[in-house]
Amino acid sequence: MTSHEHSPRRWLRHAGAARLEFGADYNPDQWPREVWDDDVRAMREAGVTIVSLAIFSWARLEPRDGEYDFAWLDEVMDLLHTGGISVDLATATASPPPWLTAKHPEILPVNREGATVWPGARQHWRPTSPVFREHALRLVRALATRYAGHPALAAWHVNNELGCHNVYDFSDDAAVAFRDWLRARYGTVEALNHAWGTAFWSQRYDSFAEVLPPRIAASHPNPTQQLDFRRFSSDALKEHLRAERTVLRELTPDVPVTTNFMVMSGMNPMNYADWAAEVDFVANDHYVIPGPQARDELSFSANLTGNLAGGRPWFLMEHSTSAVNWQPVNLAKKPGEMARDSLTHVAHGADAVCFFQWRQSRAGAEKYHSAMLPHAGTGSALFRSVTDLGKRLRDLAPVAGSERTPADVGIVFDWESWWVSEHDSHPTDRLRYHREALDWYTALLNNGVRTDVVPTGGPLERYRVLIAPILHVVPEALAERLRAYVAGGGHLITTYFSGIVDENDHVWLGGYPGALRDLLGIRIEEFAPLLDAESVELDNGTTGTLWTDRIDITGEVEVLARYTSGEYTDRAAITRRPVGAGSAAYVSTRLGPEGLTSLVPALLGPAGVVSELPEALRGAVELTIRGDHWFLINRTDAPVGLDGLPGAPAVLDARAVVVLKRD
Repeated sequence: MTSHEHSPRRWLRHAGAARLEFGADYNPDQWPREVWDDDVRAMREAGVTIVSLAIFSWARLEPRDGEYDFAWLDEVMDLLHTGGISVDLATATASPPPWLTAKHPEILPVNREGATVWPGARQHWRPTSPVFREHALRLVRALATRYAGHPALAAWHVNNELGCHNVYDFSDDAAVAFRDWLRARYGTVEALNHAWGTAFWSQRYDSFAEVLPPRIAASHPNPTQQLDFRRFSSDALKEHLRAERTVLRELTPDVPVTTNFMVMSGMNPMNYADWAAEVDFVANDHYVIPGPQARDELSFSANLTGNLAGGRPWFLMEHSTSAVNWQPVNLAKKPGEMARDSLTHVAHGADAVCFFQWRQSRAGAEKYHSAMLPHAGTGSALFRSVTDLGKRLRDLAPVAGSERTPADVGIVFDWESWWVSEHDSHPTDRLRYHREALDWYTALLNNGVRTDVVPTGGPLERYRVLIAPILHVVPEALAERLRAYVAGGGHLITTYFSGIVDENDHVWLGGYPGALRDLLGIRIEEFAPLLDAESVELDNGTTGTLWTDRIDITGEVEVLARYTSGEYTDRAAITRRPVGAGSAAYVSTRLGPEGLTSLVPALLGPAGVVSELPEALRGAVELTIRGDHWFLINRTDAPVGLDGLPGAPAVLDARAVVVLKRD
């Protein structure tokens, strides 16, 4: 099942009119009882409507094996309900308590080098451990039985950030489960040997019992073994999600179940396109990574999350009110950034805006991570900004429930291409899949063109233009789908290192770009990556880095740009092959956001795609549409005039968002 083919979605269980939810993770067990009443009063002042509760409370809920203490949680649930605040109740299985790891050290993960990952932080459990699974499901059953009928319960929150720290486990439990997964995938060891190309380096297996996870080895591990271990590791966590969900649906069939994804830069181990169908509504955690494209990356991730949700509303489970605590230098957000970040997520489909966490901790590893209620208290500028945001979200209640309006342009995003294109033993180790995709997104924003970031299993055919950066893994079925898309009048744009391998990471023979070679009308005999200090010039005024290709034209192909420097001077750098009313274009070098910004209009021209914004706003303002609401997001740190937009204020302040009701 693909991400857009879900069963009918369920949203939070609560009575009343549709609204945009507002809240945070709430950890009352970190605080004395007398603080709880103050918390609820301040929550009401801020406009909080929902909290995620008991995420890291296993040691408090089950202080000893089989002995439960629910009294404190009963009181908190009642207190929140009395205050009109709904609860996204966690299953509390994210971090096992000390008694469990002391009694069963066999649940602890093992890293690639064979070292045990010990307790002392969080998420110290093996996804495939039957012992951990037994204890976790016992706790889930106890929680679901106790709180099934509680009026505050709005949703179940399975575990927390599954795989953030424990996705790759190389233990003996993982080895057994990996073999079972391989048997299910391949059926026979002969089929596995073919898929893994084990004739190379004398790796042929005689039985599944001989197969191991890709532990530390003398040289590069088998590439397909690495790919399958990534698939298996994502699936193992997905199976844990399913196991908890099964218990919850058995005991509370009317309560929706979700877990918080981590769709953001640098977080690729979990194939969320494959997970999205497993939850009743998609939820995501997102944190800004500083850099020149930081704001665009937030929009990119929110956009992708919205498309994982099939265009339907989703839940922003965590982001930060200000500074985080886990970066080398943790900067506070500038005035307006918290609201702009939050409303950008709403613009891309979020019907809930929540933070980590409600009250900033006094102790522990995240005590310097910002919160809705900071150390400075309710008299702080940050809390006033939080309260202002709560009012803004209340005013935007008419947006709740509306679906994102599809764009004309889609950027294809593929987790397996992300994984495989960055494997070892490749033409270059400098290639970064996510960076190339984000560069295209920034270039489209710079041109004021609304774009969707869509997984390969999504409705690709709806788009007039499809951009597939570094679509490295192209099974035959996907290649045929892209051929049909172009033949039907669609306009495909792809890049270097695309179409190279099939689903087994086997090279498509006959010349590159392999599976896309005939569609593009070009042929490349050998890769030509660039050294760090090298660059090439193109005759359209752009500069390429990272990669070049010696392109041979094999069909009726237009050359849109040629190299004017380097080894391939005067040879094609950017091509387009017309196919009926459609076309297939190829970009053979990394142009970066600036170069792609100048190139995009020429590539969109044949499809007739233009910005919906007045020319003066293109690049300064991001436009996103949900139903009949237009979100105008100031991408800059300066005011932007909005002349020419009916119903808009005269000026959009720096780092501000305005929402217009449009027919």
